[in-house]
Amino acid sequence: MTNIGFAGRDGVFTLENAENITGLYLPLAGERGLKSAVTPNLGGDSKIDQNTFLLEPVSIENLHSNRGTRNFWCRMADGAIWSVCGASAAQEAEKFGPKQEKSRVTGGFLWQALEREGAQGLYAKTESFVTVRGEQEAMLVTLVNRAAAPLTFTPVAAVPLYGRSADNLRDHRHVTSLLHRIRVTSNGVIVKPSLSFDERGHRENEMLYFAAANGPDGALPIAIYPTAEMFLGEGGTFLNPEAVRSDKPGTPAGTLIEGREAMGAMAFDAVTLAPGESTQYVVRFGLTQEAGTLPALMNVLDTPVKAAAALEEVRQHWQKLVNVEFATGDSVRDNYLKWVCFQPILRRIFGCSFLPYHDYGKGGRGWRDLWQDCLALLIMDPGDVRGMIVDNYGGVRMDGTNATIIGEKQGEFVADRNNITRVWMDHAFWPLVTTEFYLNQTGDFSVLLEKAPYFKDRQIRRGMAHDDMWQPADGSRQRTADGTVYEGTVLEHILLENLCAFYDVGAHNELRLHNADWNDALDMAADKGESVAFTNAYAGNLHGLVKILQKLGAEKITVAQELTALLGHDDIFDDPTAKNDILSRYEATCAHANSGRTVELDTAALMTDLTAKANWMQCHVRETEWVTDGKSGWLNGYYDNHGQPVEGVVNDLPRMMLPSQVFGIMYGTTTAEQTAEICRSADRYLFEEKIGGYRLNTNFKEKKLDLGRMFGFAYGEKENGAVFSHMTVMYANALYQRGFAKEGAKALDTLLNTAMDFAVSKMYPGLPEYFNNDGRGLYPYLTGAASWYMLTEICWVYGVRGEWGDLVIAPALQKAQFGGGSVSVTLPFAGRTLRVRIENADGIEQKDYRVYSAALDGTALPVAEGILRIPRAEIEALTADAIHEITVILHA
Repeated sequence: MTNIGFAGRDGVFTLENAENITGLYLPLAGERGLKSAVTPNLGGDSKIDQNTFLLEPVSIENLHSNRGTRNFWCRMADGAIWSVCGASAAQEAEKFGPKQEKSRVTGGFLWQALEREGAQGLYAKTESFVTVRGEQEAMLVTLVNRAAAPLTFTPVAAVPLYGRSADNLRDHRHVTSLLHRIRVTSNGVIVKPSLSFDERGHRENEMLYFAAANGPDGALPIAIYPTAEMFLGEGGTFLNPEAVRSDKPGTPAGTLIEGREAMGAMAFDAVTLAPGESTQYVVRFGLTQEAGTLPALMNVLDTPVKAAAALEEVRQHWQKLVNVEFATGDSVRDNYLKWVCFQPILRRIFGCSFLPYHDYGKGGRGWRDLWQDCLALLIMDPGDVRGMIVDNYGGVRMDGTNATIIGEKQGEFVADRNNITRVWMDHAFWPLVTTEFYLNQTGDFSVLLEKAPYFKDRQIRRGMAHDDMWQPADGSRQRTADGTVYEGTVLEHILLENLCAFYDVGAHNELRLHNADWNDALDMAADKGESVAFTNAYAGNLHGLVKILQKLGAEKITVAQELTALLGHDDIFDDPTAKNDILSRYEATCAHANSGRTVELDTAALMTDLTAKANWMQCHVRETEWVTDGKSGWLNGYYDNHGQPVEGVVNDLPRMMLPSQVFGIMYGTTTAEQTAEICRSADRYLFEEKIGGYRLNTNFKEKKLDLGRMFGFAYGEKENGAVFSHMTVMYANALYQRGFAKEGAKALDTLLNTAMDFAVSKMYPGLPEYFNNDGRGLYPYLTGAASWYMLTEICWVYGVRGEWGDLVIAPALQKAQFGGGSVSVTLPFAGRTLRVRIENADGIEQKDYRVYSAALDGTALPVAEGILRIPRAEIEALTADAIHEITVILHA
């Protein structure tokens, strides 16, 4: 098996005969509009949302079998038919055999180039991309005669147009084809279904789908086949279509055809190429609701020259956005890290849906995804993050829960993707994580005092009741008794999220699990389930709030009057029932409307109160949740729906879950000695190097219907014991924060090394959601692990991070990570581009070195206590149009 290869430092990779590996695909997309996936044989689909698929929807299991997708054919002079992507019956018959054609995929950020050499000496290069504006996908096909004699062939472009909802793939597939109205143009076809089919209420359709093709200098097709049956012929298939294998007449421009499956198939005049001569064709397909713009849209890329220019715009646009670069001395690693840095951008575009593995969502980013992706944006593109943070707090309810799906526009929210009333108990934790990182990176504490509304719908009392007085016509904003939309500060939103969680406890005085926490598959313990893992996390948030309030420096803060009911009560912390009662009384004050009145709180008293709550939570966990096998210990992180602890030694079977350890370590619940014990336990029970490192959990060897669906999955797959990248990276992050850098490096390196071992991972560059029992990387591109890996690598491994707006550099690189004694990272900070070079010429171990000296653009900088700190003002004073060098020398 060939390996991934890189030619430079910009992430562009090559892979020979990539079609021999199952499940490979690249995402293609614009800033908005089309979201596509393309495989090495041009499979995949294209869409804008769940109800608007341009190409037929595919999931990973039919990605390799569906041939009704993009293609470009050449009918040779002797009658043989040849596909530029190998998707013909003859070429597939030769796959894996001695006559298999040579092919190569070259992939970059949102573009793919497929090269193939045919048996008669015809070479093809097919470059696929979606325009930056996202209105259409294009294929630029270059054909070259590499034979010793002239070659004559007839080119035929072929794109089946699906043009309807993904639901219709199995629901009324034929019936919805009867809605199609297909019009033939001079260079393609336009499809406008008469209705948007929905048995809950059919609607008139406004969406137009199209496919078009042109040859050199804009040459028009000589024959167009606007339906699948015309193209395929009786008994034909997409691997052997009649319109390709024979000189079949087409359909004249202006023809209207109704009630058939649509096809964008366009044949051109036969062409003869002398040896070494080439020709080009451009195929494109897209959609729009603006009928008046369609003619221009179909012809904006009507020559290969225009298509080549659009492709170059795509390459430059996305490359520019990935403005972080590592130089580790290992070019393969540097390029993989480049793709990791690109993955948060893909999440911004795709959410967690619309790629072949990610077929469980219907669009939109989830609440948790939104806040974690902002972590990476704060490093790469912090300019717009402030507005995003303020707007996104508008998704918080006054009971501390939130809408779970982000709408199409910033600040738009949907209660839930599937209209199910439910609460993920971890959701309220993440906004402060991102906000605190924002404060550290920018020093902009004024954001805390910005006003934002609260989200309002029928769901109240943290998903446990309905507000029957609320009607959709009332809108999605919390109102006061007089009907005024209520707005509170960002700080008030944060306080409500975390204080409500503090009182929402189960019988063991740990925070209630509700419908799940970070692990969505812990979804069957809503009655008695508890999450010790996120009890630790929320305790960390309360401590973090105290630090933020100290830096804010305000003697008083203004909050909703109702919030004061959640303060104090330290005499009942040990009583879960009393806590629930306090929360219930608070919820009643804002279930339908709140008073709108505000009060001023003494900040010092508030800080004392938050500290008391956080300390109590951590002490409670230390005293009640430590388990041991007699050799080492770890934290129990959950209670199931029977109210029983989940982890420990059960019937001589050690049970351990990685998330249970992460947040206890990260936020200081565990002592240094306990953290060391957890590391030993994790290495004993969870670590498996050949599949990527740390499994999510041990094998419980039961279905555990009283905890979650994950235990119905095969062990070692997805949430049940796979190496789940996101939590592995958070484990590493927690270890770095607590000074266990060597152990953290082991987690990070094993994960990335597995991804880079193509023979094992069988995936394009980047981090997958998880590695299965074979070490294969699954669910690539759309994983929160990328943001956390990027943050951990920059801020804790390289040690380049903001601290309340200033720049701090405190490396924790291991000796082995210094390839030639020096590494660097280039990144933006405070509106300037910095290249931080860290030198360890003497090869000193991490535990023994410190920052000895430093310089900025050659000028020495002061170093104190082995750490470099540069005031923000000094960086902002640097010129904006240059890369500024910071050199850090490490010494014992």
